Amino acid sequence: MATRSKIKSSRAAQGRSVRRPRGREVKSEAANDLLTGSSAPPEMPTRSLEASIGVEVRSLRKSLDLTVAELGIAAGITTGMLSKIENGAISPSLATLVSLSRALNVPISRLFAETDERRDCSFVKAGTGVRIERRGTKSGHKYDLLGHSLSGEVQVEPYLITLASDAVPYTQFRHAGMEFLYMLSGKVVYRHADRTYLMEPGDALFFDAAARHGPEELVEAPMQYLSIIIFQRRA
Repeated sequence: MATRSKIKSSRAAQGRSVRRPRGREVKSEAANDLLTGSSAPPEMPTRSLEASIGVEVRSLRKSLDLTVAELGIAAGITTGMLSKIENGAISPSLATLVSLSRALNVPISRLFAETDERRDCSFVKAGTGVRIERRGTKSGHKYDLLGHSLSGEVQVEPYLITLASDAVPYTQFRHAGMEFLYMLSGKVVYRHADRTYLMEPGDALFFDAAARHGPEELVEAPMQYLSIIIFQRRA
């Protein structure tokens, strides 16, 4: 009996030794969740050398406002080969890279730059946003572009929109992508598709921009809100 009692005590002690406090597990998991602060993936997938070169070539070409055909002619390579290079489908020869660097007017080392070391960043001082002419401008709507994405597959356009006291409603906006609105001052009844929303300071609206939308009733002027438009960049 004494032996059985000792065995039971030993097993119980072993069981207690492998158990972990649940509170500590939850705390550890919560700490890991806070690493990103959002549902976005914490890391970007690593690109191959060919893909990195392709991304760099495409970015430089677009910064010069050149088409694939135009850069191909300048570099003395075919449009098909340049397309494959930009898509990371082939490994270009050193001679081809030299030709591309000369056509793009950059040192060849620029084509091997680590894309992870440079990220888009746009800083705009207060009151220096670029005034943009858009549909609705004639209705007294003012659009100040506060920044822009320079590269990548997704284009983001943040606007500060001001509706003066003499502005008039305009609900015929319609474009690709998604749009996020954040009301800063004033009050406006905003239409999206078949529904309307009374927006006051602090209110937010996120919607599919393919449906017709816009301010339907200007309740309290002056009205000002942020509009962030997100859409797929065209090739």
